[in-house]
Amino acid sequence: MAKSKSAFFCQSCGYESAKWLGKCPSCNQWNTFVEEIVEKSSASVPTWKSDNTSRKLSKPSKVDEIQSSTERRILTGDKELDRVLGGGLVEGSLVLIGGEPGIGKSTLMLQLALNLKGKKLLYISGEESEQQIKMRAERIQESPSSNCYILTETSTQNIFKQIEILEPEILVVDSIQTLHSAHIDSTPGSVSQVRECTAELLRFAKETGVPVFLIGHITKDGAIAGPKILEHMVDTVLQFEGDRHHVYRILRSIKNRFGAAAELGIYEMQGSGLREVSNPSEILLSQRDEELSGIAIAATLEGARPMLIETQALVSSAAYGTPQRSATGFDTKRMNMLLAVLEKRCGFRLSTQDVFLNIAGGIRVEDPAIDLAVLIAIISSHQDIAVSSKNCFAAEVGLSGEIRAVNRIEQRIAEADKLGFETIYISKYNLKGIAVDKYNLEIKAVSKIEEVFSLVFG
Repeated sequence: MAKSKSAFFCQSCGYESAKWLGKCPSCNQWNTFVEEIVEKSSASVPTWKSDNTSRKLSKPSKVDEIQSSTERRILTGDKELDRVLGGGLVEGSLVLIGGEPGIGKSTLMLQLALNLKGKKLLYISGEESEQQIKMRAERIQESPSSNCYILTETSTQNIFKQIEILEPEILVVDSIQTLHSAHIDSTPGSVSQVRECTAELLRFAKETGVPVFLIGHITKDGAIAGPKILEHMVDTVLQFEGDRHHVYRILRSIKNRFGAAAELGIYEMQGSGLREVSNPSEILLSQRDEELSGIAIAATLEGARPMLIETQALVSSAAYGTPQRSATGFDTKRMNMLLAVLEKRCGFRLSTQDVFLNIAGGIRVEDPAIDLAVLIAIISSHQDIAVSSKNCFAAEVGLSGEIRAVNRIEQRIAEADKLGFETIYISKYNLKGIAVDKYNLEIKAVSKIEEVFSLVFG
C-alpha cells in the first residue's frame, strides 16, 4: 500500500507548503492555501503508456551532434488561428486556450475539429455529453466530418487506453480542470490534479509528436484557473477575449515557443460558428457620415499585423469637484502621464475636467505608438474641433513633449495607404530610410507636440 501525505497548495500559483500559510510567499496572495492529499506511488514516474518497460531511456548529447530537423507545421485551415500559432500547429506541441465561460472556446475547437481535412482528431469532453456536442456540431456544419471522434471521459488512464486504440493525429481536451489521474488522490480541478494531468499529456505529446489542445477555465480576475505552473509547462498560451454581449472575439497569443508572442486573431461570432475577420479595420474603425470631435485614428501593431484603430475621448467639466479619469482598452496610468504632458508643456488646463478614453472595437492596446492619437482625441474633445477622418497618427510622446520614433513604421504607413488615408503624422526621426514617393498619402514628420497641434487644429 502506497503511503499518502497531506500538503498545502496555493490555488493562485501552485506553491507547495508543508503547513498552512496565511500569505503565499511566492505570489503574495492571502488565504489561497488549500490542503490536498498527495499519494506517493511506489512505482517509477507514471507514464501515459500502459507499460513502463517501453519507455525510452534519454542520454545526454552534445549540441553540435544533435541532428536538426525541418520544423513541420500542421495547417488547421483557420488562417487566424494559424497566424496566432506562428504559422501553423507544431507537431508535439501543447497549446493552452483560456477564456471566460461562454466566450467560444469550445466552439473554436469543435470548429477546428470539423474543418480539419486529412487528420484524425480526438475531441475529449469532460463537461458535455455526446448528444450535446452533436447538436453544436450540426449547428456549425450541416454534415459533420467523419475524421472527428468524440470521447466523453475524465479519467486520464481510460483516455490513454482509447488513444492507443484510435491513434489520433491531434488531441483536444475540454477542459483540463475536469480531468483526474489515479496517481493523485485529490479532487478534479485541484492544483495537484491539474498539474499531474498536464504532465501526463505533456509526456504523451513529446513522445508521440501528437499536438494537444487544452481548454482552461479562468478566474474572476481573468487569469487561467489552476496553478501558474500550468502556463509554464505548455508550449503556447492563447487567451480568448471579448464581450459575450458583442459579436467580436479576439484570440491573443500570450506565450509561444514557436512564434511571436504578441499575435492577434479576430473572429465574429455568428449562429453557425466563428467567422474569421481578415481585415480588422472593418470592426476597429467606425463608419460615420459626419466628422465628430474627440476621435482620432492611430496606426498600431499587434505582433506582425498592422492595424488602424479608433481612439475616442470625452472631456467635460467635473460635476462633483474631483475629476474622473477612466480608460477602456488603454493603460490609465499612461493616460494620466499624457494629460500631465498637456498641462505642463502645452498649457491646456485639464485638472478640473473629467477625461474618458475608449479604444473602439473592444481591444486592449499597449503599443506606445498610439500616444499621439490619444492626445489629439483628448484635445479635439476639449476644444470641440473635429479631426479629419482621413488623418492618422503613429508616434510616441515623451515627457518633454517630443515626438519619438516607433518601430516598423513602414508597415504602419503601408496599412494607412492601403485603407485610403490621405495624411499620416510620424516622428521626424522615423524618416530615415523611408521611400516617401512610393506611398499615395502625405507623410508629415514632426518633432514637437506643438507642431502637431498647429498642423491639425491650425
